[in-house]
Amino acid sequence: MNAIVVDRIVRLLTPAWLTGPIFDKEMRVSSRRRRNYVLRFFYIALFTFLLAVVWAQTVPYRRTSIAAYQSSRMAVAGQAIVIAVLWFEFIATQMIAIVMLSTSISDEIYHRTLGVLMTTPIGGFQIVVGKLLSRLLQLILLLAISLPLLAVVRVFGGVPWDFLLCGLCVTLTTVLFVGTLSLFFSIFTRRAYTVILTTIVVLGALFLLLPLGGAFVLYYPKEPSQAFWRGLSYINPYMVLFDETMSIQGARLFTGFSWPIHCGVMLGASGLLVLSSVALVRRAALRQAMGQTGLWSRASRKPERSLAEGKVARVVGPPVLWREWHGSLLGRRKVLNIVGGIIVFGLICLTYALCANEDSLSESPVQTSYMVIFFAVGLLFTSVMPATCIAMEKEARTWTLLLTTSISEWEILASKFGGVVRRCLPSWSLLFAHVVFFSIIGYVHPVAILQFGLIAGWALVFLSSTGLYFSLRFKHTTTAVIANMGLAAALWAIIPLMAAIILNLPGMDDSLLNPYMDTNPFVQAGVVASATSHEGRLGRYSWAQGGMSNAVDATCWILGTAAVYVAVGLVLSFWTRSRMRRNAL
Repeated sequence: MNAIVVDRIVRLLTPAWLTGPIFDKEMRVSSRRRRNYVLRFFYIALFTFLLAVVWAQTVPYRRTSIAAYQSSRMAVAGQAIVIAVLWFEFIATQMIAIVMLSTSISDEIYHRTLGVLMTTPIGGFQIVVGKLLSRLLQLILLLAISLPLLAVVRVFGGVPWDFLLCGLCVTLTTVLFVGTLSLFFSIFTRRAYTVILTTIVVLGALFLLLPLGGAFVLYYPKEPSQAFWRGLSYINPYMVLFDETMSIQGARLFTGFSWPIHCGVMLGASGLLVLSSVALVRRAALRQAMGQTGLWSRASRKPERSLAEGKVARVVGPPVLWREWHGSLLGRRKVLNIVGGIIVFGLICLTYALCANEDSLSESPVQTSYMVIFFAVGLLFTSVMPATCIAMEKEARTWTLLLTTSISEWEILASKFGGVVRRCLPSWSLLFAHVVFFSIIGYVHPVAILQFGLIAGWALVFLSSTGLYFSLRFKHTTTAVIANMGLAAALWAIIPLMAAIILNLPGMDDSLLNPYMDTNPFVQAGVVASATSHEGRLGRYSWAQGGMSNAVDATCWILGTAAVYVAVGLVLSFWTRSRMRRNAL
């Protein structure tokens, strides 16, 4: 009897009862995955590059520099390095957590192993917690890489210990919440891109649109009080980290704020999501154990009922194109999609009302911000959607069956591209609806419709070509999505940042770098938005290389950029078509 009691006490004191064998299995599998080592390599490379950037900006190298001047800049350099590292980790780990946990539960449901797991002594709580902690442990390893550096840099001065502790704790609790949210959505669908996009949209609504909407509803037409923003910061990690960053520079935004309370709130929200995930996982497992197909909702059983009733949709035109064109953006739950769209539209209208209340809706910076943000949303969807087309067929084991039909490679590729265009149209509609509406009002010049159409068109063709290529080469959807998003980030974020640093070095010639900067879609979108948002009048197009200040020259430059990117996309399409049967598995 005493031995049994001691054994139970020992089990309670060890974390094995919390995670179960799922955690051990996931850790063994992740240690053998090449993608995790590749992720660490690129993370460290980007981390090192960021440090070099900050050091070059704060302690510039000059041959005539005095040693005393260099020493006096150490405190400033230490402060800048710590701030940059914490913000880099805060944003990068959230994005990685969203991607890594996007298929954590849906893989078990889709491969019909969840019902088998529930017949064992393993409970739903151990499944959810084991999946969550095993993926988050990889992120904790990434965070641990910076700890020695932060400890050493603090010796330079200017950085208190409580700021480091606050930054790390806020990052950990935010990553836990974001990862739990991604795991929660992975129960509803097996599509990785659906989980990724849904999580990003929900986070944007929670931490950006809802605060603005709450400020409008509670305080319109007055300005929100400091107490409102201080109370909001307890549930908004971005405001917390921004306030702490300002505090070490002597400009704290909120007085009487306690960041440990915020961490406790985020942990509580993560706990609620974990409990909800456990209940939903158990429901899905019970349905699977009883031999019922689908995930757990009635929407997943609708095709079965239609087939039993003899209702079969008639295929019109090319079969692959018909299938791609009739697929929903975020699954079969049309009611939820419509409700979500209405909520997002309402929150955007609230931001319009806030700007109109301040008489700033017609100002060029406000219109430029709206257009660039909507352009970024469209580009995000465009970088994700194409990378899922072929990889999902491989995961469903239907790709080899499709290749055995009489459908040609070009027809398959063109049909997949048509499906990408159809899925990306709702995301681009935000930008063009905004531009068209404010062109009618007179705040935006109508030429913006043409120029944004050209930029969106070549970006769609290029990212679709690269996404289809990565989707063919990789077996898993998540890997293909990461590769396509990584390529876009490298071409249009990392390389331009490196170019900007090089331009700031003395004696550097910018004759070659500036034209490349002007081929960046974000730069083109910003230039076009800034030039066409002068209350219906055309302003000056301010390119990095100078010149092309009128609409005709700017349009010609955009057309030239489009020709280059479309040509590269066509070459990749030919390459994808030639390897379509070589990479069938």
